[in-house]
Amino acid sequence: MKLAILSCSPNAYSTRRFKEAAQQRGHTAKVLNTLKFAIDLDRGNPDLYFRQKQLSAYDAVLPRIGASITYYGTAVVRQFQEMDIFCANPAHGIVNSRDKLRSLQILSRHHIGIPRTTFVRDKRDVLPAIERVGGAPVIIKLIEGTQGIGVLLAETVKQAESIIELLQSQKQNVLIQKFVAESKGKDVRAFVVGDQVVAAMRRVAQGQEFRSNVHRGGVAEAIELDDQYRETALRCAQILGLRVAGVDMLEGKDGPQVMEVNSSPGLEGIESATELDVAGAVIDYIAAQVDFPEIDLRQRLTVSKGYGVTEIYVPEGSKFVGKTLAETDLAEGDINVLTLYRGAKVIPNPKDSRVLEPGDKLLCFGKLESMRGMVPARTRRKRSPAIQDLDTGLLDTPIDTEHREQGDA
Repeated sequence: MKLAILSCSPNAYSTRRFKEAAQQRGHTAKVLNTLKFAIDLDRGNPDLYFRQKQLSAYDAVLPRIGASITYYGTAVVRQFQEMDIFCANPAHGIVNSRDKLRSLQILSRHHIGIPRTTFVRDKRDVLPAIERVGGAPVIIKLIEGTQGIGVLLAETVKQAESIIELLQSQKQNVLIQKFVAESKGKDVRAFVVGDQVVAAMRRVAQGQEFRSNVHRGGVAEAIELDDQYRETALRCAQILGLRVAGVDMLEGKDGPQVMEVNSSPGLEGIESATELDVAGAVIDYIAAQVDFPEIDLRQRLTVSKGYGVTEIYVPEGSKFVGKTLAETDLAEGDINVLTLYRGAKVIPNPKDSRVLEPGDKLLCFGKLESMRGMVPARTRRKRSPAIQDLDTGLLDTPIDTEHREQGDA
């Protein structure tokens, strides 16, 4: 396998370890500066140039895209994908993870445990937002901050208001997040590769520092994750579209609370704490998957006119409950079930004999007109009626009892 490692820091620990691990396994690995690429586009012929020369053939790409070059870096990764070259992390997964708000929006929709979070812009919304997350103390985060930079703890509401006002005056977008006190300055980093958690560590903040990042003085120790934390880490990476990820979780009283998902997780801290060859696990995974480049499934499937992809929900009382897929006659309506979601369980390419249960979700491809009536109607939350002050003038108006009796009749 010929592997391209996209990195602007060839001497960084993680970059060196990935290159060493690939070479130890007999692969060819080269570190290519992400900013030295030129992207060429022509009809049916996407191409890349590196340092003014046409790029030679590569089998796979391992992106290590820094936060400061996210836009250009993901454009380069996307071009590799269009050239049908396997990328350990696709461009859309990197973009999803790099924006804290975007990633939390996606995870929230999929019922992943996260600290209560709000995002506001108007000054008048700040105080109600702080109250909605539980009041002071609160965590204030820059949306595109990394490595603990731009993460602040406000002990009082007044302090929180001042910090948010200052950051917003500097054109910064900030999140207001509940402070999970029971975590006590600790968090868990799970290193996900494909469909496995290959290593995990607990990081503990030192002294008065509430951030547990290792490069901020935090102490790391190897741990064995229980099933709940392992399943949460895997689902987070899969939902955001990442194959190699570092999932950071707080140990809350209600289970794992996901803080962040990192698409370029560092190796030094976790390899030192666990004494595991994490770099080797990543290289082995890439070598096994190199023949299966990323495919934009929705884009490919919706090319056919009148066909598309949608999700069909099976609620309690549905006519589908208790029936097998074959008995639903979906196939007769030219509808193919690609994946069945049952709670946290994912069942790809389910068999016709699979019996449906309440709460199941079916990812389907087929005729849009046939699926239209099966898509659940959107429900809106009822608003609480606004309480209006009573017009005191009405109190002095005599009641027309005769008219009222006629109306009651």
